[in-house]
This record gives sequence, structure tokens and C-alpha cells, in this order.
Amino acid sequence: MMRRMMCGMMAALMGLAMSAPAAAAVVAGTLEAVSPETRELTVRVGKQQVRTTFKLAPTAEITLQGKKADLNQLQAGQLVTVTTSTQGNLATKIAARIPAEPAAEKPDKTETADKPDKAEKPARSAPAKSRNRKDLAEEPTQVAPGDWPQFRGPTRDLHSAETGLLTEWPPQGPELLWKVDGLGEGYSSVSIAGETIYTMGTIGDDEHLFALSKADGSRRWTVRTGANRPDGTGNGPRSTPTVDGEFVYALGAHGDLVCAHADSGEIVWRMNVVKEARGDVPTWGICESVLIDGDKLICTPGGSAATMVALNKRTGKPLWATTVDGRPAAAYSSPIVIEAGGVRQYVNFVHTGVVGIRASDGKPLWMRSESANGTANCSSPLYADGHVFTASAYGTGGALFRLASSGGQTRAELVFETKQMKNHHGGMLLLDGHVYGFDEGVLTCLNLSTGRPAWQNRSVGKGSLAYADGHLYLRSEEGPLALAEATPRAYVEKGRFSQPERSGRPAWAHPVVAGGRLYIRDQDKLFVFNVKN
Repeated sequence: MMRRMMCGMMAALMGLAMSAPAAAAVVAGTLEAVSPETRELTVRVGKQQVRTTFKLAPTAEITLQGKKADLNQLQAGQLVTVTTSTQGNLATKIAARIPAEPAAEKPDKTETADKPDKAEKPARSAPAKSRNRKDLAEEPTQVAPGDWPQFRGPTRDLHSAETGLLTEWPPQGPELLWKVDGLGEGYSSVSIAGETIYTMGTIGDDEHLFALSKADGSRRWTVRTGANRPDGTGNGPRSTPTVDGEFVYALGAHGDLVCAHADSGEIVWRMNVVKEARGDVPTWGICESVLIDGDKLICTPGGSAATMVALNKRTGKPLWATTVDGRPAAAYSSPIVIEAGGVRQYVNFVHTGVVGIRASDGKPLWMRSESANGTANCSSPLYADGHVFTASAYGTGGALFRLASSGGQTRAELVFETKQMKNHHGGMLLLDGHVYGFDEGVLTCLNLSTGRPAWQNRSVGKGSLAYADGHLYLRSEEGPLALAEATPRAYVEKGRFSQPERSGRPAWAHPVVAGGRLYIRDQDKLFVFNVKN
């Protein structure tokens, strides 16, 4: 039986966040008035709507919707984040955004008795087709076309919304728009928000978070996030930054977590989540890319004090922390958010299995070990229609679980196991009732209703993938890339080329398709290809 972390652990975690010394506070609220003449603005802050007036510093930076702006562009009603000087009321940075249209309020289903999903199927059944997860994630900010703000894309499912892309590649591959080097060692992929690309890398003895211009790859800023973690399989960070509005979050291989201003790199807060959870860094380093869900930052450090934690994304202060039975160590996977049977929950691998944690309060709901191995569980879970599919390598394979909720509890029932999706760290995606991923070195299309392959093909060999506009973008860890139709009928390849200037390390960073471009990170270098038709 899984148990929730004792209240005393919360007290231990209260020291998690350390504010950056450069700023006295970061205040968020609604702009009430602005005076260009006196360079003052009034903001209503908090639930009590306390009116606070700030005077702008002569060199204050102002952005609107992530772009540089003038004071006269700020208007009442905009949502603003104000960074103050050490004097407390002198604003050094203003980040404003236009609020989205309010959605109709819905009752918080996690606060009431859970009801069975109307679409529940018998225990031995499986979903006939996948459902888009965009309706499941509480996006704190709108994702603009062309953005890829986090690991595995806008909804963490490796799906790009891009259309009008090339349906066939020329023999030499798509046009190389630009490349940039100087990003250091590591297996971080890229996140994209607005006109900026974010990634991580190790230079010398330190890990860094980089911000690059989407136009040409020129560096906008870089900031140290932690110490390098030497590793025989390759130094450097493994995770990908998460961008949320005015902030970007980065987690290093040692467990160093930072929140920085997306436009400047100025650190807002930082902590080491592994130390605070009283855990150990796993063999190949922390690989998780943190999840932002509403006001919560979710990560899974593993350890005696916390299997999973929810932090206030603006301050780093703990909202809840939870442990599961056995207090397992961290795995190498990144969490997803789902809503099953009226219960919103976070699902992720730990060292001993896959867990579901209630979003509202951190209560452990379920745990299954069939798809876990004793070495490294790396692939993020997949979710569709009340079912979770997870898989790992090292001879284990995958398993499908049906989630059933009743009386405030959720149980996970095994539907099937399969040895034909031994997915390592290249990830899997779900499309029209089929799972696409690499079963060791063989690309596999798995029918989720039966657990049997629709087809298998050696394709580019073991690697990673993404989906866009009816096609799979495939990247071999040896370097070659291919385009193939995303169909259960057969493997149909539409082009292949070799990445130029390959490093001597495996190509483990996942491909990204956004804004009509294909982004390929290989250690020190980033390549950007034009895949627009």
C-alpha cells in the first residue's frame, strides 16, 4: 500500500527555494494604472487585490507578450510580473501579457467523490483510438503556433500541430537554414517560445542554460545552472528546459533546478531537488524535464523524503510532497498530466514502476511494476481514454493499464503485456489507436487494442521520433534521419539523409518539429532544417 508523505517532511522541504540575490521580490498581479509621465504603475496583487505602486528604474526592462515593449504599450487589465530592486518598490523588470478569454468555470472534480468514466470498457478491452491530450493539460499560457515549449512538445505527446510540411525529402535532405555551435556537452533537446530557442549544455565545469535567436541561432543569453556531472556515456545535462510565459525552468544532471526570466536569464529561484528529497542521483544522472501544470511545477526526484513534489512555480516553495511504498529512487522519465474518471493526476515512472499521483494534494493513487526494469525506466507514459501505456528496455517491454475510479480512489488494472515495445529512451507516441516507437533497434507500430504489431521495420535503427502532418520524423542514435508515413498499413519511407558534422557521441537528443523547421541537437551543435512545403 502506498502512503502519503508525513507532514514533518513538508517542514523539511520548506527550505527548498533560494531567492536570487539580485532581486528583492517577484510580484505578479493585474495592472490597474500606468503613468508614463511619472514612470509609475499600479498593480493589484493577490486574492485581496492589494493595490501596490511601483516606480520604474531608469534602466527597467519592459516586455509585452515576450517581446521588448515601451511603457506606453502597457494598459490596465494586462497581467504583469514585476521584478523589484533590493529597495522593494523600484521595478527593474516588467513582463506583461494580455489575458486570455476566461473559460467557463468547472467544479474541481478531485474535491468530490470520483465517478466512473462513462466511456469505461471491460477490463480486457483497450482504447480503439487515441484522444488528443490538449484538453487534459491546464495550460498556464496559450501556446502560439510554431512553439514547442517543453520536452515532447506542447502537450507532452510528441505531436506537432504543424501542417503544410514536406511530404518527401530530396536525396540530400531538407535545406539547412543555419547551424550554431558552442552549446557544450549534453543530451538536452530544444524548447521554443516566440522568437527564442532554449537548451542546456556543459562548458568546462559548469552546466548552462542557453537562449538563442530563432532567426539565426545567435546567443541572447546564457546562465550557469549548476556543476558538471562527469559521466562515461557523456557529460552534461540530459533534460530539456520548460518554458512557461515569462519564465523558463531547467533541471540539471545533479538535480539543480532553476527558474529564470525567459527574456534575460536572470535567476528567480534555485534549489537542488535531489538533496531536498534526500535521494541519490541515479547512475546516468537526472534526466527528467519538469512539468508545469497551472501554478504547480511537478518533478520526481525520488528519495526518502519525496517521490514526487509539487512546487509553486513562481517561488519554488513546496505545495505538497509525497512518497510511495518502498520510497523508490528516481527513474529517467518525465511526467505527464491526465484526467481519468474525474481524477486529475500526474503519471510517471520511478525506479520500481509507474505511479499515479493525485494532482490536488499529492495522494498516491496507484502503482504498477509490469513495465519497469531494474536498470533504467526512461520513456514517458502515454495516455488515451482511461488507459495508460508504459514501456522500458533491457528485455522488459510494455504494458497497458485501464484506470478505474470509485469512491475517491483510482486503481490500475492490467490489460496486457507485450515484449514487442522494449523502448529505451527514444520515446513513443500514440496516434489513432497505435503506438509508434523503437523496440530496441526496430521501429514498431503497435496496435493498442491487441498489443500486437501492425508492422515492424529496421528503419534508421534505434533512435527517437516525433510526429507532424501525417509523418514520423525519425532520428537514429547513429546520426541518420528519415521521414516516414504515420500509418498502421505499412512502413513507407519518404526520404533519408545523414546529419552533417556528427559528434562522437550517440545522437540521443529528440528531434523537434516546429514553425516549419526541424531542429536537431548534437552535443555542441544545433542544426535547423527547413521542412516547410
